[in-house]
Amino acid sequence: MFGAIARRIFGSANDRVLKPLRAQVAAVNALEPDIAKLSDDQLRGKTDEFRQRLANGETLDDLMVEAFAVVRETAKRTLGQRHFDVQLLGGMVLHQGRIAEMRTGEGKTLVATLPVYLNALTGKGVHVVTVNDYLARRDSEWMGQIYRFLGMSVGVIVHGLNDVERQQNYACDITYATNNELGFDYLRDNMKFSLAEMSHRPFNYALIDEVDSILIDEARTPLIISGPTEDNSELYRLVDKVMPLLTAEDYEKDEKVKAVTLTERGTERVEVLLREAGLLKGGLYDVGNVSLVHHVNQALRAHYLFTRDVDYIVKDDKVILIDEFTGRMMEGRRFSEGLHQGLEAKEGVTIQNEYQTLASITFQNLFRLYPKMGGMTGTAMTEAGEFAEIYGLEVVEIPTNVPVARKDWDDEVYRGQAEKLDAIAVLVEDCQKRRQPALVGTTSIEKSEQLSALLKRHKIPHQVLNARYHEQEAYIIAQAGVPGAVTIATNMAGRGTDIQLGGNVEMRIKLELAEVTDPAERERRIAAIRAEVEVAKQEALAAGGLYVIGTERHESRRIDNQLRGRSGRQGDPGASKFFLSLEDDLMRIFGSERMDVMLQRLGMKKGEAIIHPWINKALEKAQQKVEARNFDVRKNLLKFDDVMNDQRKVIYEQRKELMAADSVAEEIAGFREDVIQAMVTRCIPERAFADQWDVAGLHEEVRRVLNLDLPVAEWAKEEGIADQEILHRIVAAAEAKMAAKEQEYGTDTMRMVEKSLLLQILDQVWKDHLLQLDHLRQGISLRAYGQRDPLNEYKREAFNLFEAALDDLREKVTSVLAHVELRVGDPDLGPALTPAAPQAQESHPEPVSAIAPVQIDPNDPASWGAVSRNAPCPCGSGRKFKHCHGAAA
Repeated sequence: MFGAIARRIFGSANDRVLKPLRAQVAAVNALEPDIAKLSDDQLRGKTDEFRQRLANGETLDDLMVEAFAVVRETAKRTLGQRHFDVQLLGGMVLHQGRIAEMRTGEGKTLVATLPVYLNALTGKGVHVVTVNDYLARRDSEWMGQIYRFLGMSVGVIVHGLNDVERQQNYACDITYATNNELGFDYLRDNMKFSLAEMSHRPFNYALIDEVDSILIDEARTPLIISGPTEDNSELYRLVDKVMPLLTAEDYEKDEKVKAVTLTERGTERVEVLLREAGLLKGGLYDVGNVSLVHHVNQALRAHYLFTRDVDYIVKDDKVILIDEFTGRMMEGRRFSEGLHQGLEAKEGVTIQNEYQTLASITFQNLFRLYPKMGGMTGTAMTEAGEFAEIYGLEVVEIPTNVPVARKDWDDEVYRGQAEKLDAIAVLVEDCQKRRQPALVGTTSIEKSEQLSALLKRHKIPHQVLNARYHEQEAYIIAQAGVPGAVTIATNMAGRGTDIQLGGNVEMRIKLELAEVTDPAERERRIAAIRAEVEVAKQEALAAGGLYVIGTERHESRRIDNQLRGRSGRQGDPGASKFFLSLEDDLMRIFGSERMDVMLQRLGMKKGEAIIHPWINKALEKAQQKVEARNFDVRKNLLKFDDVMNDQRKVIYEQRKELMAADSVAEEIAGFREDVIQAMVTRCIPERAFADQWDVAGLHEEVRRVLNLDLPVAEWAKEEGIADQEILHRIVAAAEAKMAAKEQEYGTDTMRMVEKSLLLQILDQVWKDHLLQLDHLRQGISLRAYGQRDPLNEYKREAFNLFEAALDDLREKVTSVLAHVELRVGDPDLGPALTPAAPQAQESHPEPVSAIAPVQIDPNDPASWGAVSRNAPCPCGSGRKFKHCHGAAA
């Protein structure tokens, strides 16, 4: 009560943020008449004027009001759109490095042009981050008209570009890109062997569209670039045959945390079945069967946690994952750690190879690399705490341009699924009779097709929008506001196309007039389409606007709000209602059994529904619990990734310094001395007597690592000799050997060899270290049973592994350079020292996912692509490419 009184007197925290910005909006409006008088050339000249003022010491904040006025005027001239005052507010919030929550249909795409132009004036580059390639392309062309008019370059990064195209697009003032492409380019850059090959410039300012989808939903799993390992496809098939033979008593399933484990009885049964298949000797959990246990666990998860047409679909001999937040197919994404192979075995499709991590990063750590970041979405307030804690981003709610007129009805709760679906069909039929457009939201493909079948039985015409019909997505959405239209959609996050009552004029023009070239005819047809849409819009308005029907509650309130927000854009009337049953996933997992018993006692009959605001509040609390748990999962992932992130920063910074250096001879010499010091210390312990020295061991180590046959045993017999003297002699011999090599091969060649080998070995050591960290992560949680904190244990062991990896790096570099032999004048020397990028796949997992590897046919040279001359020939001969198929090239 006191809080409400205080808010009435002082305003809410949100109001206090917006109050000073309203004065600046008034200042932008005051400039509008003067800016409107400028010619196109004068308006364009403002960009150079602003840049000069920045060079003279003014700040972006000093320029904001004028820059926003210039962008608004440019939008009027190029797009025929004028920024509303609330859009100016949103732009100011984004420029401040905050998140602007703006309702669906409020024009977030146009809002972005304001802070993007302003921040691009520095010349350091601005990244506009979108959720898919379609939006990146569309927005770069659409909003790019404003930027190009003002003399700024605009680039777009989508899948399929080569390195040169990526460099050119990142060099632009403004670059549109998907979050995945940005992350993978960052990882790929840190696998390059020259600074000139890197795509990214230093990060400056990122503006993230659908910021909740990218920084919350997709942040649970890291981006991963991985390389192939040995083929285990047959083992996956054999283990898969065991799974259908298990019964419900053989395993325990926890859907809340997506976990399934074998019971004691299940373990015994699996052991019997595996022995019969000839796969198992001894017990399942014997030390020698670790790999088999891994295969069994992944097959178990594939069969009993993941459902076809809900979590994935099977298409073109592939298992394709479904994004639970958008309902889209995630082409090329793969689960990691053998889970995807388990699903492929389950569905009987071709099993792709497993891959080992080469590089990885979470979205949290990727976007925290930006010095400044802003974001926009229709639904961020429910996750404001997470944005503040993880990213330091404050969420500001921007008022709507026109008050929201949508009516949100209380949820209807039924006992059974069939009763709920019947009630939905009745409402949909009623909407269609009244010519009111209806959007029905489902949570999975399976449920959308189940509902579609029911509507067909009721003879209700409708459109289905899910991953199976992805190609028609934009058109289906564009026509969802036509009077009497019924659209079934699997989730509605990040679709990027507004549902306009009466239909979308631009989409109809694009589709219907694609082949009309006569200008007069085209204008006549456009006028006719506009008139038709206006009549249809009035009919849809009279029927009550768009009716949004939710078929169940999602575990996140944001997803429900995204669906609800499709109705009532720009002050249009509309309505929304959610239908639930006690058999829904959310209700079932969070204890609907007691509720069912209670409802039966109260005499609730079949087909009846409970409708009460208290039910809505109870459901919201259940959703808050799920959201809190998911936040803990993401926070925990970040804590573990922060450990790797500190090490990643060290390695990546070191790589950049090495690539930038003309010579790494000093570092190599330091490595060599450290390695020799470690050798001598191991074999000649401090304060040990001469007869306790491991002279033979030291001799062998020197021969193995330094490729030197030194008389260490003779030195040890000398009177009064100490470990330091032996150390100096070994160092001197090693230096002399390397000096002789340098004289033989030439200083320039030796510097090039040292740098190339150091980078290659650093990458190999880092890759092996990542594999060790993966294995450490998988088992570290078990330390909790010993009353030890898994995170602290992970930090300690990861640090020790990192130290060991650096020691390994020093020794390998020293050893390889001591053994390396070069043929001076070999024309293949240059290419050999610039290795080809490893065959890799990119993944953003669920625990972990990826882009499918390139298929190479040994008998078809056309499928080989670019092959390094020193790589093994793809034909399988075992010889180098230059000595086989490459000999004629």
